[in-house]
Amino acid sequence: MSTPLPPIEVTPRDLSRYRAGNTGIDYVHCFESGRPGPHVMINGLTHGNEFCGMVAVCHLLDSGVRPKIGTLTLSFANVAAYETFDAAQPFESRLITHNLNRIWSSAWLDGTEDSVELRRAREMRPAVAAADHILDIHSTSQDVVPFWVYPAYERNAAVARALPKPGVHLVMPAGLGSGTPLIQHGAHASADAPGAALVVECGQHFKQASAELAVEVAMDFLGHFGLIEREVEPAATAPRRFQLLRTHVIQDERFAFTRPVIGFETFAEGELIATDGPHEIRAPCDRCTIFMPARVTIVGREGVYLTKPLD
Repeated sequence: MSTPLPPIEVTPRDLSRYRAGNTGIDYVHCFESGRPGPHVMINGLTHGNEFCGMVAVCHLLDSGVRPKIGTLTLSFANVAAYETFDAAQPFESRLITHNLNRIWSSAWLDGTEDSVELRRAREMRPAVAAADHILDIHSTSQDVVPFWVYPAYERNAAVARALPKPGVHLVMPAGLGSGTPLIQHGAHASADAPGAALVVECGQHFKQASAELAVEVAMDFLGHFGLIEREVEPAATAPRRFQLLRTHVIQDERFAFTRPVIGFETFAEGELIATDGPHEIRAPCDRCTIFMPARVTIVGREGVYLTKPLD
């Protein structure tokens, strides 16, 4: 299972100038206003080939954005993977050993296993835990419409609704089911967390439009919480919302979809979506909508998200 390589409109830049930061954690910068207000974190490069987050964080640092209230943390996460980018194999720099967005549980972070990603998560742990509100900027392997991803708490939904874009929401009542993402680390996993924590999927990894959207969403996020002067108008139309029902992790190298998919295809209840060796993946409901179908088959990685529309 494979598809042709996409055009690469956004390419990596040298991030060495941002390494020192001012927190004692490489590539993590923190700016305090000296005035009461929330602590907001904008994070990019949780996956090394998701360049839109890099562009957004660079924009905020290069343009000298500083909070007028509260505290702003800006971070680049998996720079080690990012630095392995090869345009001939642009999807390979997503990670080195572990998916950095699935290891934010105490079982992983306090365990004995070691990897580049685990070391980085352990380094960043204090910065993530300190933030009241988190925007983790991502992108998708396939060219699909941008969307929010967040645990099904009203505090998250309220922020996503208050921002003009994206207009699609993927809501997770029970998490991802395949690991613990950064936005559910520590207190952010609980119903009474201090603030919102969301992922924004800005579009295809290497599109200029994805980078531009990442900058806009980051600025809107900061404007919403009052850290910068920015008028933020909510979307003119109600969002399209989907509930995550199941995340299927590939078990067999023969995993294959029944037809070509890129995401947002719908299936009738009981319809066969894919086969995973001897296992069948069928739609658990009518109008089952798939998100994030795997571009290539890699055993142990996520194959597809199964969702149902909420509206």
